[in-house]
Amino acid sequence: MSDAVDPAVAAYVTGLAENAREASRRLALMPRAEKDAALLVLADAVDAATSQLLEANADDLERGLSAGMPESLQDRLRLDADRVAAVAQALRDVAALPDPVGEVVRGSTLANGLQIRQVRVPMGVIGMIYEARPNVTVDAAGLCLKSGNAVILRGGSAAGATNHALVTALRDSLAAQGLPPDAVVLLEEGGRDAARALMTARGYVDLVIPRGGADLIQTVVRESTVPVIETGIGVCHVYVDRAADLQMAEAITLNAKTHRPSVCNAAESLLVHRDVAGDFLPKVIAALAGSGVRLHVAPEIQGYAAAAGAAYDLASETDFATEWHGLELSVALVADLDDALRRIRQFGTGHTEAIVTDDRSAARRFTAEVDAAVVMVNASTRFTDGGEFGFGAEIGISTQKLHARGPMALPELTTTKWIVEGDGHVR
Repeated sequence: MSDAVDPAVAAYVTGLAENAREASRRLALMPRAEKDAALLVLADAVDAATSQLLEANADDLERGLSAGMPESLQDRLRLDADRVAAVAQALRDVAALPDPVGEVVRGSTLANGLQIRQVRVPMGVIGMIYEARPNVTVDAAGLCLKSGNAVILRGGSAAGATNHALVTALRDSLAAQGLPPDAVVLLEEGGRDAARALMTARGYVDLVIPRGGADLIQTVVRESTVPVIETGIGVCHVYVDRAADLQMAEAITLNAKTHRPSVCNAAESLLVHRDVAGDFLPKVIAALAGSGVRLHVAPEIQGYAAAAGAAYDLASETDFATEWHGLELSVALVADLDDALRRIRQFGTGHTEAIVTDDRSAARRFTAEVDAAVVMVNASTRFTDGGEFGFGAEIGISTQKLHARGPMALPELTTTKWIVEGDGHVR
């Protein structure tokens, strides 16, 4: 992005942000019952707009195909009737969740009689900058409304028609309910300047959350003057320990890689303890090859891959740091747990790391020493998800360490204020 933002674009974004700020004041005062009722009506509006949404999505997919969009991105972009229904259901799930606004985080009565309490309050206006994930549009809108925030959405151009149709349905529904439609705003003009204006709209926007590839995320982190929650990429590992149940390890590896390979909690690298390589690798490589997975292997894995008839190539150092977003997986042998931990420190991105083992001591070391938002023991990396954690829809998975880490849901979209009550106290 260039250093200078077109003044007309900056004025356009500022105007939208001012409108969103005004809407956020109304949302912040809404009781839970009113917010929940609004979310249920929004869900019905998404369901009712299914045909329009699928038509718009088909237009986006056709443009993407013409432009050579990779299959992994097509999968993220694609909607069908079931996915639209799931998007609508996510709004209903959010409506059923506890409202964090007003929750007392802590409090006490001081020796001098002052009563103090820390309570959750909305952030205000949240900016979302993301790529071709239409579900993010609705998840963000629903989570922000429930937590009393307005949201400004900057989706990728690849999903332009789909996002327009989704936000139109949401805004029309809000207006019909007598609620401010500017609680949900979509940036559709201004190109990259609009995105940069959003992330430098300090004083108008309270928080920016980027979701997408490494380039997008790092651009926002570097250039934003608005506070950012970093949702990093997922170079997630599955480590099969010497004490692993190998049948369990095979099932976890397959699920972590093939269940939905385009998403950030899919496994991208398999580490196998050398003591179980002879028993485990022939079976897991055959199973991965049968699911269409291409392997990027360390030299000592090559013989196993060739014997299984798998599609493979010799891995470079870069391959072990790659988020494939598809049916590809790097594979390496490790000498021991220390070696596995070293490789995860070298190539991991702090998202999700998994160990398969029956050795409780190894599991304890792994959970204590791995520096990641989520650490799995004998479970697939695919469980790193707000819905799977029982949070309802998530707005992202944070790989940073301040304020929020891991799947972010309603509490992470609030801040706190201190309320102090006295009886004529002076200091």
